[in-house]
Amino acid sequence: MQQPAQNFVYFLYVRKSTDVEDKQVLSIEAQIVELKEFARRLELQVADIFIEKQTAKKPGRPVFNEMLHRISAGEANGVIAWLPDRLSRNSIDSGQIIYMLDENVLGDLKFPHFWFENTPQGKYMLANEFNSSKQYVDNLSVNTKRGLRQKVREGHYPSIVPFGYLNDVRTKTVVANRKTAPIVRQCFEMYAKGNKTCGDIADFLFASGVATKGRRKTKNDPKSAGGKRWHETRVKNMLSNIFYYGHFLYAGEVYEGKHTPIVDKALFDRVQAVLTGRGRVQKKVTTPQALTMLVRCANCNCYVTGSHKVKRQKNGNVHEYTYYRCTHKSKVVACSEPELREYALASQLVPIAKSFAISERMGAFMLTKLDEDTQVVQADSTKLITTHRARLDELAGKSKRLFDVYMDGDIEQDEYRERRAEIMSEKKSLESKVERIAARADFWIEPVAKKQKSRCKQRPISHFPPRKHLVRAARDQRKNRPKGRQFPEKSLYGADERT
Repeated sequence: MQQPAQNFVYFLYVRKSTDVEDKQVLSIEAQIVELKEFARRLELQVADIFIEKQTAKKPGRPVFNEMLHRISAGEANGVIAWLPDRLSRNSIDSGQIIYMLDENVLGDLKFPHFWFENTPQGKYMLANEFNSSKQYVDNLSVNTKRGLRQKVREGHYPSIVPFGYLNDVRTKTVVANRKTAPIVRQCFEMYAKGNKTCGDIADFLFASGVATKGRRKTKNDPKSAGGKRWHETRVKNMLSNIFYYGHFLYAGEVYEGKHTPIVDKALFDRVQAVLTGRGRVQKKVTTPQALTMLVRCANCNCYVTGSHKVKRQKNGNVHEYTYYRCTHKSKVVACSEPELREYALASQLVPIAKSFAISERMGAFMLTKLDEDTQVVQADSTKLITTHRARLDELAGKSKRLFDVYMDGDIEQDEYRERRAEIMSEKKSLESKVERIAARADFWIEPVAKKQKSRCKQRPISHFPPRKHLVRAARDQRKNRPKGRQFPEKSLYGADERT
């Protein structure tokens, strides 16, 4: 039997569906004002107010459970809420409320816009209202997922974009961040060289002003200050994210996006090769310097070799130098010439290089060959583009057949997703190759032709001084050099030219 109304003590329960402070700002305050006015008008006794900022779609709300626990302890026997959907949108909490009504632990429920009394008919109407609330949430989830799938099929990423991009709230699209996108590309280019680790990339990002962000403040988790260096794992995830070359992963499947890629597929593949080949940086292979084996020592006539050196100071500054020295391979002359800086050696070679010229007859012959090369390159490019496009058509048919096989149930979903990802990756690589070939097939021919024409206008090669004069001049410079002078402009090396 229902208790007399004058013996009911009520808890006032208000709820909004999110714990973000800047969303549904007025919802809680409006509910409290309206419900207090409702309780005053009906002369209801309110013992306490419970405020919750969490969705009711799933059970386990801490404030709601605390309220039911206090009702079970006898502190109150009624609840005032705006509507039944404020109390529950899931079957477990709904059943718990109705069971407490059956056991008279909970005596009454009051809503400004819904009638209820603790009778079989009233509980039946309440159960229907709870079912309607749950159905609304379920339908909302289904409709939202349907809209997200359609958005994905159109090539738009339906979630928060990775670092380097922005979600444009006006157009509901993804755009590249003009400030951070170049930094992301630099990270890929640095790591693709093979001499950087994920830790080095994290240091570069931190030096560029990229740091961790603070977590959102909640009741049980105070806000983190952030501002720290990225972890190596996060850098690795960034370098292996297919979003940066134009694809994205959604629900385990790879889709082709309409957003602007930050890196091309070729650069992304080089980075993946480095990531796959090793986890740590390997010793860098010595790269031959530009002037190695092109210059001979004026003292012993041996070739000159170059070496690259890096100096790291305690204040963090890094200086790089390139030195050239004699190989000391002569068995006749004991050469003791010191090292020479690259810019000093180059300053002596530039006038010599400018002295070279090509005869008009040879220049015309080379320009004719360049014209022939242009035609050959264009023909090869057309043939290669045709081959790649044929392969793209083949991949499109293969993707369609794979989908048909998957729909027939002949392969599992995991295998379908794996094969589809491989097809999408190869397709993107071929598209990038076609674009590069169409745009830069003969990019080298025009600069070479222009250089050849300028060389033909310089002085004849017969005006170039013999090698022995250069060697003798270099020796005279070494003998006449002041003892206290250490400037590298006085080269000890001569050019190795053949007349």
